[in-house]
Amino acid sequence: MHRHGPTEDIDESALTVTAPKEQAAGVTAVAVALKRSVEEMGVVRTARTLARLNQVNGFDCPGCAWPEPSGHRRPAEFCENGAKAVAEEATLRTVTPEFFATHSVDELAGKSGYWLGQQGRLTHPMVLRPGDTHYSPIAWDEANRLIADQLRALSSPDEAVFYTSGRTANETAFLYQLLVRSYGTNNLPDCSNMCHESSGAALISSIGIGKGSVSIDDFGKADLIIVAGQNPGTNHPRMLSALADAKANGAKVIAVNPLPETGLLGFRDPQTVRGVTTGVAIADDFLQIRLGGDMALFQGLGKLLFEAEDSAPGTVIDRAFVDAHCAGFADYERHTRAVDLDVVQAATGLSMVELERTARLLAESRSTIICWAMGLTQQAHGVATIEEATNLLLLRGMIGKPGAGVCPVRGHSNVQGDRTMGIWEKMPDTFLDALDREFGITSPREHGWDTVNSIRAMRDGRAKVFFGMGGNFVSATPDTEVTEAALRNCELTVQVSTKLNRSHVVHGRTALILPTLGRTDKDVQDGTKQQVSVEDSMSMVHLSTGRLEPVSDQLRSEVAIVCELALALFGADHPVPWARYQRDYDKIRDAIARVVPGCSDYNTRVRQRNGFVLPHPPRDSREFRTSTGRANFAVNPLTWVPVPEGKLILQTLRSHDQYNTTIYGLDDRYRGVHGGRRVVLVNQQDIAEFGFADGDLVDLVSEWTDGVERRVQGFRVVAYPTPRGNAAAYYPETNPLVPLDHVAARSNTPVSKAVPIRLERHVHVGAGS
Repeated sequence: MHRHGPTEDIDESALTVTAPKEQAAGVTAVAVALKRSVEEMGVVRTARTLARLNQVNGFDCPGCAWPEPSGHRRPAEFCENGAKAVAEEATLRTVTPEFFATHSVDELAGKSGYWLGQQGRLTHPMVLRPGDTHYSPIAWDEANRLIADQLRALSSPDEAVFYTSGRTANETAFLYQLLVRSYGTNNLPDCSNMCHESSGAALISSIGIGKGSVSIDDFGKADLIIVAGQNPGTNHPRMLSALADAKANGAKVIAVNPLPETGLLGFRDPQTVRGVTTGVAIADDFLQIRLGGDMALFQGLGKLLFEAEDSAPGTVIDRAFVDAHCAGFADYERHTRAVDLDVVQAATGLSMVELERTARLLAESRSTIICWAMGLTQQAHGVATIEEATNLLLLRGMIGKPGAGVCPVRGHSNVQGDRTMGIWEKMPDTFLDALDREFGITSPREHGWDTVNSIRAMRDGRAKVFFGMGGNFVSATPDTEVTEAALRNCELTVQVSTKLNRSHVVHGRTALILPTLGRTDKDVQDGTKQQVSVEDSMSMVHLSTGRLEPVSDQLRSEVAIVCELALALFGADHPVPWARYQRDYDKIRDAIARVVPGCSDYNTRVRQRNGFVLPHPPRDSREFRTSTGRANFAVNPLTWVPVPEGKLILQTLRSHDQYNTTIYGLDDRYRGVHGGRRVVLVNQQDIAEFGFADGDLVDLVSEWTDGVERRVQGFRVVAYPTPRGNAAAYYPETNPLVPLDHVAARSNTPVSKAVPIRLERHVHVGAGS
């Protein structure tokens, strides 16, 4: 069978590079969104589908988790990339049993992820048995018996891993974790382990809850918004509208990023005439920080705030808030006053003028929001960095007041809801106790494996079954060669999916593909139309209702897949009423109301126009449920990422034509890259110093302490305004460079934003060599 990476079905020789764009969105974004939608769905299906996207009584975008406005919703309440996500899911293209009969697994394994995704929606459950060269159809009942038999044959439930993608709805997530815990393990890794786990770890320690403390309305009340390690123009485009509205109300916006991202520099709102014709400069200031320098920035700003307090006592530090609500202030003050600002400048690449200007805005602001994403979380010191950002807000009393607070911006549309529903390898005993009382089961208490530890377990033979509820595990995870070998070491791999992806061709000895309904599809159970619910980045829970006819009568909803597997595994006498839950999702929500904190009267409240907001004690009442009963100032040694001589520090990132591992197309027009993806963005001075020229082909080689050489080949060097010593390239193509053991302290998140690499000139080896 195929054991090497995919061959190139993308002609990278056609790649062209132009100057980066200066404005995001606008008419071009509308045209691109409509073109992609019509190509995938046709004119009528496009009109009917986009009109319901993010609308009341419509369906939630399967893309990012940015919230809908609390008041008036515009007719087009979606962005370019949201439209692309819907078009990918609602495509009329199909992958049928005949497709699998035509294409062997070995052939498919040689295709790129982009090619696989372009083939369309999966229509039938498929199986690959030991020795088979092709997937073949399998009946649902037989597939469930196969999984149940394999699970029962394991010597321990802990030999199974149950992964979850962030697009899984609340009802599915609740039942899925219930099935897994009824089976007897807490091995529930999810995509959050790889993105915002650092946020959760930091915020739980600092304020007692791992979620953001602001609402969408707070943006309109803020004086200052800091956007750090985040690219809203590509990853959360609707956030640009909220930032533009904040600007209109007088807010200042500071962008903190190694790359000058178009969306934060200029935005043309396609929803208004003025927005299209004139646009708005989102960022009042752009701090071009070096990779890994954010902790130094926040500590340096803290020192400058203390100095400002010394100059004008009683005007900078909110002593009333600190004294009433915080612990650890004296240690934080002592540590922060000793910070060396020369080190801060070296670590960040910023000048004292920039630092002082930012500190002045912080000191003068009456309401400050700090937003962040993976630029902060996917660092070895990511947890400490977020604690330092939170320290600044605590110092100024910016938690639990209008227009102020912490704002981790989640990626997947329900990744936060999945965690609320119990998808976590270490849920607290209070949750498990409630689960056991409700259902008469005994949940295991030993913590399970997260994503990185699950890969290690499969690699080492300690895990033998992998079950993926959505997502594309192979392409989302680090150290691709190790991850692929780990999955191939399993006895059984199961992928619940809407579309073909690389995780279907990197498989265990037996493999199943189970096709599921998407967010846009009509879900009818026992003759009754069902709805699901999701939670956005700001703790709002609302309903989502698909309306499209499924492309095949063989598709199952995720709820049905979980319930039918549970019946096959446990039998009809199990204390959980699986068959009832499959017939009526209201019954699931009734159980959620009795088990999950903050979800009382779930069925009634979720049917309100905008749904309901989950409780957040720091935001609601300045109550901090931490070990001290107060908000905790953190003290962390200043850590940053020096650049080794002759090397670069690489960050992996998305192009504008992708969402997570789903590649929509081959253009990153905001950065000026067209017709390909194998590029590495490098500062012009670094290119010259290393003896290369713009346009040269190079191999990227990561250097890690384990001595293993990790290499990706044939990348075009692109001169780009990055900080000296830093570089950027797209994932999943560069995931092979991220060592499995290069993880963040305290969160175990892969460090995809700080990978030491060297560039080597690419030597093409011909077929006859």
